[in-house]
Amino acid sequence: MRRVGRWLDKGRAAANASTQSLDALSEAQNLESSMRAVELIMDDDIEGAERGLAHGNSTFHKLCKGTLGFMRAALGFEPEVMKEASVQLYDAESSASTYLYKARNDDRSSYSNIYDKGSEFALCQAQAQLMNALVALLSENLTESLKAFYKIRKAYLTLDGLAQMETNFLKATAVKSLTNSRQQSSESLASTGSNRVGMGGGPLSSAGSAVQQGVVPNRPSSLRQTQAIDSTQQDDSDDADEFYDADETTDRKLITQGYQGHVALADKTANLEKQVSNLAIQDRQILRPPPLSRRTTTATGIEIFTEDADSEVFTTSLDIFVHSGTNLCYGMFSLMISMIPPAFGKLMSVIGFKGDRERGIHMLWQASKFHNINGGMAGLVLFVWYNGLVGFCDIIPDSDPAKMDDIEGFPQKRLDALLVEMRGRYPKSYLWLVEEARMHSSRRQTDEALEILSRPGKSQLKQLEALAMFEKSLNCMNSHNYTLCAESFVACVDLNSWSQALYYYIAASCHVAIYRNIQGVPGKETEASKHETLADEFFKTAVTKVGKKKMMGRQLPFDTFVMRKITKWEERAKRFDCSFIDAIGVSPFEEMIYLWNGYKKMNTSQLEDSLTNLAWSENRSTWQVEEIDEKAILSLLRSVIFRNLRQHTKARQILRDQIICHDRLLFKGPTKDDWVAPVAHYEMAVNLWMERSGFIRQHGAGLTGTKRDDEVAPPEDLVGDAAIVGEAKGYIEKAKAWEKYQLDARFGIKVTAAFDAIKKWETKHGAT
Repeated sequence: MRRVGRWLDKGRAAANASTQSLDALSEAQNLESSMRAVELIMDDDIEGAERGLAHGNSTFHKLCKGTLGFMRAALGFEPEVMKEASVQLYDAESSASTYLYKARNDDRSSYSNIYDKGSEFALCQAQAQLMNALVALLSENLTESLKAFYKIRKAYLTLDGLAQMETNFLKATAVKSLTNSRQQSSESLASTGSNRVGMGGGPLSSAGSAVQQGVVPNRPSSLRQTQAIDSTQQDDSDDADEFYDADETTDRKLITQGYQGHVALADKTANLEKQVSNLAIQDRQILRPPPLSRRTTTATGIEIFTEDADSEVFTTSLDIFVHSGTNLCYGMFSLMISMIPPAFGKLMSVIGFKGDRERGIHMLWQASKFHNINGGMAGLVLFVWYNGLVGFCDIIPDSDPAKMDDIEGFPQKRLDALLVEMRGRYPKSYLWLVEEARMHSSRRQTDEALEILSRPGKSQLKQLEALAMFEKSLNCMNSHNYTLCAESFVACVDLNSWSQALYYYIAASCHVAIYRNIQGVPGKETEASKHETLADEFFKTAVTKVGKKKMMGRQLPFDTFVMRKITKWEERAKRFDCSFIDAIGVSPFEEMIYLWNGYKKMNTSQLEDSLTNLAWSENRSTWQVEEIDEKAILSLLRSVIFRNLRQHTKARQILRDQIICHDRLLFKGPTKDDWVAPVAHYEMAVNLWMERSGFIRQHGAGLTGTKRDDEVAPPEDLVGDAAIVGEAKGYIEKAKAWEKYQLDARFGIKVTAAFDAIKKWETKHGAT
């Protein structure tokens, strides 16, 4: 919004001359005031945002009110908040639709060199539709969830159209740049006409003027842009023939003359040959479009902007709004669709959605440059993507940490720079403190993350406070801080009503871990009994919370998981004739650590503590008669710990000899953990992926202080790596084709990411 003042000054100067200019000025003022107000959300000033939006009634104000409601709904998943957000977003969508119709039927020319008339309202409508659809998908109503896909499709088509306008503009700009370069070259060549006499000088001049006539109009619609580009490109092709015919003819004449016994003539001939050669090179350079700083080309061949907000390419504040909003929404959409698990892939393809991960990431980074709500939201989505989804996955594309513009893998330096930028823009916000804590967690620095999340102070947004508490709870879990972990998850219950069964289940698991650590220790009998009682109470409370919340009319995945586990332990208590807590098998606390990707965030000491917790099960008298799925859970968790310690040979041996060797039918049953067998195949692939020489060279041989397989990073071995990747691909394909199992949607995200990363590696290295 830096240039808004300058644009408004231009608008005020023109306002006296025309009523149409007054309308444009009013539009820009409404946009500026609403965007300035809603951006306060990013700085944790909810009251300020509400005050700034309270008295505005424009489409932009309504959209920003809906955005505030959406933020609350997305952070908290509370039914009342989601309902209110849905009403606000519907109002914004209706208003945008009305003004879009008016704008398209207005006689005014487009305000923008890039976008068609009414594009700002088209974007408002698409943003409202997209946010409303996401709220509906989180609702408990199946009908509303299905309607959401229709809204998503409409928003997708609108955003795709806006993105195409930008692409057309870039193509038109390239043609203009080419035309100007060739015209300048023609004028330059004409000034040295004596050297080009008899060498095609006439056609060169006419070619230059012909191309100049094909310059695209200053403010074309997207359709006229495309037509102009096609006609101009045809002219370029004709001109190219004239350039080369002239040079080749002259060149042949010079060559056939040769040396005729006169030194002076030979020197003249050599100089002339050199001049003609240089001119031919110059002509070839003219025919190629020069590189443009305002664009980048993705792997799929799609060109996108890389301009900053101060660029002269953006002529109004509405340009900034449409560009940043389009990049935010379309980028986020492309990214999320690319991560759809296999179970939902067919549904997406039937509806017509397709994801482009690279383009999506590029567009989000582009949107994050802009100092408005779109830029702040884009930064937030990027952190959610990398710290959340990418951090959740194990097989991701290789990246070069030294490159700031690298979007593959996990671009640590670029994310660090983005965090500094966002903290500078929004110094009061608790939101970015949470992201800073997540960055520490990604580096296996749970103590530093806990220190940040334990600082005094609260957010004005209750939902953000709940998010921070949940993040704190996870870090307590990963650092084996059982008491604080239990207290934090119970605190989440008061802050959020979404997944209370899970909160109580993990709190109960904390008390089980404490109970096992002090059970049988002299003088600790009373304390052990206390924790056994608390664990029992929390597990029973968790059962009463199951089914309270639904998504798309179905129970939440972890709710069904909790019910199955508790039912399983009740059956075991009867079979083993023991108390409910003593009937519990492999540590549910460690199981939760894995399901929330905690081992990836632990240091060496914490990983070794987890190995100790798992050993407790094998020391029980009932271990020899345990069922195959229970032993498989322990084997899987132990292998993951060894993988994170970079002891891959041991990890693969455990998976192969203790899980994969068994028939998958042995894991089937109403209370059995059927997810372990397919996940074991996935884990085999992860170990192989991490054993590549390229991976070891990039990430190092292992954690400091651990005994590992690879003490020194080996030299790059493409042949050996190709064999390893091929074997990993086989395991991923088996996991991808596995029949339905519990938690398949959760692990499906990992499998999809792994499959895509392997395909990208094969493409890069020419392997199949």
